[in-house]
Amino acid sequence: MMKKTYLHLLCFVLLAASSSLFGQDYKYPFQNPALSIEKRVDDLIARMTLEEKVGQLMYSAPAIERLDVPAYNWWNECLHGIARNGRATVFPQAIGMAATFDTDLMQRVGEAISDEARAKYNVSAAKGFRGRYQGLTFWTPNVNLFRDPRWGRGQETYGEDPYLTSRIGVSFVEGLQGDHPKYLKTAAMAKHYAVHSGPEGLRHEFDAQVSMKDLWETYLPAFEALVTEANVEGVMGAYNRTNGDPCCAHPYLMEEVLRKKWGFDGYFVSDCWALVDFYAGHKIVKTPQEAAALALNSGCNLNCGSTYPELVKSIEQGLTTEAEVDQNLRELLPTRFRLGLFDPPGMTPFDHIGPEVIACDEHLELSKEAATKSIVLLKNNGLLPLSKDMGYIFVTGPTAAHAQALLANYYGLSDQLTTILEGVVGKVSPHTSVHYSQGALLDEPNRNPIDWFSGEAADAEVTIACLGISQLIEGEEGESIASRFKGDREDIGLPPSQIEFLKTIRSKAKKLVVVLTGGSAIACPEVYDMADALIFAWYPGEQGGNAVGDILFGDAVPSGRLPVTFPKSVKDLPPYDDYDMSNRTYRYMQTEPLFPFGFGLSYTTFQYSNLKLSQSKISPTQSLELEVTITNTGNYKADEVVQLYISDVSASVTVPKYALKGFQKVSLWPGAAKTLRFTITPDLLKMVNEKGERVLEKGDFKLYVGGAQPAARSLELGAAQWLEGVLKVE
Repeated sequence: MMKKTYLHLLCFVLLAASSSLFGQDYKYPFQNPALSIEKRVDDLIARMTLEEKVGQLMYSAPAIERLDVPAYNWWNECLHGIARNGRATVFPQAIGMAATFDTDLMQRVGEAISDEARAKYNVSAAKGFRGRYQGLTFWTPNVNLFRDPRWGRGQETYGEDPYLTSRIGVSFVEGLQGDHPKYLKTAAMAKHYAVHSGPEGLRHEFDAQVSMKDLWETYLPAFEALVTEANVEGVMGAYNRTNGDPCCAHPYLMEEVLRKKWGFDGYFVSDCWALVDFYAGHKIVKTPQEAAALALNSGCNLNCGSTYPELVKSIEQGLTTEAEVDQNLRELLPTRFRLGLFDPPGMTPFDHIGPEVIACDEHLELSKEAATKSIVLLKNNGLLPLSKDMGYIFVTGPTAAHAQALLANYYGLSDQLTTILEGVVGKVSPHTSVHYSQGALLDEPNRNPIDWFSGEAADAEVTIACLGISQLIEGEEGESIASRFKGDREDIGLPPSQIEFLKTIRSKAKKLVVVLTGGSAIACPEVYDMADALIFAWYPGEQGGNAVGDILFGDAVPSGRLPVTFPKSVKDLPPYDDYDMSNRTYRYMQTEPLFPFGFGLSYTTFQYSNLKLSQSKISPTQSLELEVTITNTGNYKADEVVQLYISDVSASVTVPKYALKGFQKVSLWPGAAKTLRFTITPDLLKMVNEKGERVLEKGDFKLYVGGAQPAARSLELGAAQWLEGVLKVE
């Protein structure tokens, strides 16, 4: 014992001596940037009292004035731009950005957001403002799988496919965190871990029962990619239980998988007030002290909520120890050091980013680019693009001038919001007469039965009907004030009043364009039948109106593709609270959809040819090259999303019908062709067995390349014919 004490004191003296390296004196070694983060963290922990340590485990960590430790609030959001903190660039909602199928764009969006984040932090910290939504730890992105379109928060995700979610998520995290060898630009987070996608009203008590096969085949791949490829700094536990254990105190998910299997070395935070659910909702413990100890002992490093102050009593009751507190701090505090929050001002390369980058012109253009590339053309009977020289256009519908249809949830604020109505008006010629009437309420019949709107449709050359839903109807549990189901949707169609409104408009209109907004699949076969042209704009952000205007009038060619399947009816879905993947998403669904995953039309046409495999037979350790030629056979310069799907036709267990395993976005002039290559690795061919193990079995595989999923419905709707190849693993 005497020897250990002597060595500890010697180390402490050496640390103190090193605090004056490089000619600058530091009061404490933890303030010295020349020391390793491990040494700095250990020094800080050693100087704190138990009460101070517990305070640092809270999302709103108080200042420790005697140690010159400033207050820090860990809670911040940037789902599609800096949220809840004043002026910022508002990008399209996450589901819309997934529809771009553009990883380069997603990284650039992340970089722009992190620029604005540093600028806001710098000016806020200089003023002494250190409250919620003013830090650099962003609880984004949401990489839960959008398994059911009734989930109101599905708009926050990147859709229903694990591969697409992984690729978009990795790019966004890399953009947010940057590539500096020492400092994080901001700290991103993968949430909500794991198996979380509604129902919203039951999330505080629900146990998501899931097989090991579904867990590893569907629910975990995106989290794994963000941890192992993007080195995401944080992971947030979900409210629900998974297979019996609460996700914020889950031995298998948090320790065996996250820390040991994937090697995660960042911090883990509870969803906000999720620890209260341990005793109030899930009822797995009886007291707050037990809840705090259970979470801490399981490796929940940070409490978003009000439970961890009970840890002092938990220790007194023998439920946990101060050593556990120290260990959680060792996993939590490095993030603040990686952000440079304990370094002298000016030390990080991001300290000089100023407020001029906030909502700057460059970011405004990037928001417009993202919105334009997110828009999906679902139908076009030759009506689009419209001429700007028309004499009379009628714009109508409940979302035409509806700002909430731009913003979605977790949004920032902008003085540049452009509604769809404004986007149309800004595009047409000076002599064009644009008339507008809202015509219908968002989700209920008009209280005034007088029809003063359909006559306009009869007179106009073209009627643009803007329908859909907004964050008022779908969103988080308590946020969507017009939702009757705590943010979820019981039905996935349009509100019936909108269908009746559209029928009236259709009966009068010469030509009808329908623009739909929403953050999830909308079952709208009636709309498809009535419209001459139909586009889905998602929640397109502050430049959404300009983006829709560019698409409608031909200044841009639609290139968005659906990141989710649109069923024909809610009747085609399994029970909402069933987490089994059978009959869910395009990978397992047996019923023909209204619109398939990966589908989207263009103003031009594309043709696929010359599919070649470098080898038709390989061993389980070999890779091969796939080559295909894509030609623009139409009249517009346009982007195509070339999609690679693989089907294991010899699998010994049930596997997806086909699964997206690659995509490339290519831009081609009319008549131009380009040869693309995909590398098919053994990992892309692996299946997940009933134990949740990824294995590569010998046998036949089909490879499909095209502009949508290889389904008959894609061809019916106008997608190009895909090409197929056969590969044998021997």
